[in-house]
Amino acid sequence: MSCTDCDKCKCIRDIGRGCCFCSDENNETGVEICQGGAKLNVYDWLEGMPAHQGETLFEVRFKNTRKGYYLNASGMSLEQGDIVVVEATPGHDIGIVSLGGDLVFRQMRRTGFNPAGVEFKKIYRKAKPYDIEKWQEAIGLEHPTMIRSRQIAADLGLNMKIGDVEYQGDKLKAIFYYIADERVDFRELIKILADRFRIRIEMKQIGTRQEAGRIGGIGSCGRELCCASWISSFVSVTTNSARIQEISLNPQKLAGQCSKLKCCLVYELDAYVDARREFPRIHAPLETLDGLYYLSKIDIFDRTMWFSSDPHSMAALTPLSIERVREIIAMNKRGKKPDRLEDPTAVDRQHEEEPDFRSAVGEESITRFDKAKRDRNRGRGRDRSRVGQNGGNGGNGENHTANYVGGESSSAQEQASRSHAESGNRLQRQSGGPNRTRSQGEAVQSQGKTPSKRNNRYNNRKIKNEQ
Repeated sequence: MSCTDCDKCKCIRDIGRGCCFCSDENNETGVEICQGGAKLNVYDWLEGMPAHQGETLFEVRFKNTRKGYYLNASGMSLEQGDIVVVEATPGHDIGIVSLGGDLVFRQMRRTGFNPAGVEFKKIYRKAKPYDIEKWQEAIGLEHPTMIRSRQIAADLGLNMKIGDVEYQGDKLKAIFYYIADERVDFRELIKILADRFRIRIEMKQIGTRQEAGRIGGIGSCGRELCCASWISSFVSVTTNSARIQEISLNPQKLAGQCSKLKCCLVYELDAYVDARREFPRIHAPLETLDGLYYLSKIDIFDRTMWFSSDPHSMAALTPLSIERVREIIAMNKRGKKPDRLEDPTAVDRQHEEEPDFRSAVGEESITRFDKAKRDRNRGRGRDRSRVGQNGGNGGNGENHTANYVGGESSSAQEQASRSHAESGNRLQRQSGGPNRTRSQGEAVQSQGKTPSKRNNRYNNRKIKNEQ
């Protein structure tokens, strides 16, 4: 059974160790490893390749970010994800194999661990069901112990915060991780905790960054915290790193979840330091015939330097290339002043038309469907106007159609029909255009009524006069 099947059965997930405790039909407790669910997880990209340095050393992970290197003295066959019983002081501990083979030595070099002269602890055996049950019982005591120890520390008035408690696999020892800004005398606390829980107590002080790594979380970049995914050694981060990279000194954006400066501020610091070496150092303002210009800011990516005539204002900034700044500095050293600050070639280049984005499909416009809709509505309006013309001309349109069907084709009738159409158009213009006439025709057709008698008499009188 894999960890993905844990939702179908009654399993207890341990996020700190990246595994699930499941029970089978015989009520025997087993452990399933959650791939990628542990802190400081490492992908074994050398899996399946022969180990040149042997498989004697293995990396074993415990709760959260605690890991250790152990010696496989008995030469048993171990794979990544095996639950093993390892040597501890006192007793034994239970952990999960995270790495093996040549990748262990690469991991040692990355973390700065020197194996020379180190006596490694041994791996005893693979964990049995009895060991796993006892391990699960020890894990169940961790959270109540942490809550109780916090209360005891508060009663003693100690300026410290107990952030996590980790029990050993045999329940003989527990590690208390705490944070303190100053030195704390916790000798009395150790006596009370040992008497209260009947175990051996080990106090381990950690920093706020280590605590954030043990807790885990998602950073402002949307990815898992670096201190919980791959950082094992922390370096000092100062605000000078932000100044060199031209980052706004906003404490809310520069601080991480540990309330310290983000570790990612030093990732690209060396690249910025190397890039700034190409920029000339400005010890005095640039002198021109127009006046003095002071350096306001620089753009490392664009390789430009911005100058202003007012040293205390950021308005009316003038960008200059590195070459132009060096040229002006050389002229000032010779006692000469340029006519203007800008480079003439750069000014002509700014006046050139910049290429604009043009889409051949027209998908960048949010109103691209309005034109087709407008044309469709306009076509419907023409059809309605034609109906209104035929039905709103005093009913003579129907008479004209009937006369034409009946076969009467005399010239007098044709002339009368033509004059009748002209008089209908004239009435449309007098009544406010085709829109109003169209609405009148629609109203006549919908109600089944004929136009008024006054309009009929007027049209008949016009026809007689023309005849």
